[in-house]
Amino acid sequence: MFKKLNILDEKDPHLRRISKDASLPLSKEYKDIIKQIITELTYSQIEEYEKKYELRPGMGLAFPQLGINERIIVIVHEYEEGKFKNYVFINPKITSYSDEMLAAEAGEGCLSVNRDVEGHIKRHARVTVEGYDEDGNKIKVRAREELSIAFQHEIDHLNGILFYDRIDKNKPFFSEDEIRLI
Repeated sequence: MFKKLNILDEKDPHLRRISKDASLPLSKEYKDIIKQIITELTYSQIEEYEKKYELRPGMGLAFPQLGINERIIVIVHEYEEGKFKNYVFINPKITSYSDEMLAAEAGEGCLSVNRDVEGHIKRHARVTVEGYDEDGNKIKVRAREELSIAFQHEIDHLNGILFYDRIDKNKPFFSEDEIRLI
């Protein structure tokens, strides 16, 4: 039986706190929450389930969005039509990043922000992220393009930052000449 997550709204103070490191290995309770997040994020990207369960499409979620201020993020990346790869990172850190910057042309969205926010967010085109899996094993991923944006967005949540904090108020949009838009 599918049960929707209770995702906090942007006004909730949990989203502005800096999260503490999670203890490893994770508890069964946290592993169950991660399974639930993976199911909901996957369903939200499949039109049939998105409509059936009234989900907003999303590819990532950080524990602070559920009111748990611990450094855990989950990303479900549809790398090919109908094919998904799950990334679960405990205590993630960006250990390197490209000089090249890019932005999502349509802007970014967030499951905690229930409104449209106009503007481009400059992100690194490539990042290397290190952290731990659910059992405490060290893991590392090199993310590019859309996946790189997702990792940066979710790690921002762990530091109390929402995506629209990164929109330049004086210049909210960039042209293709100024930055690569994807």
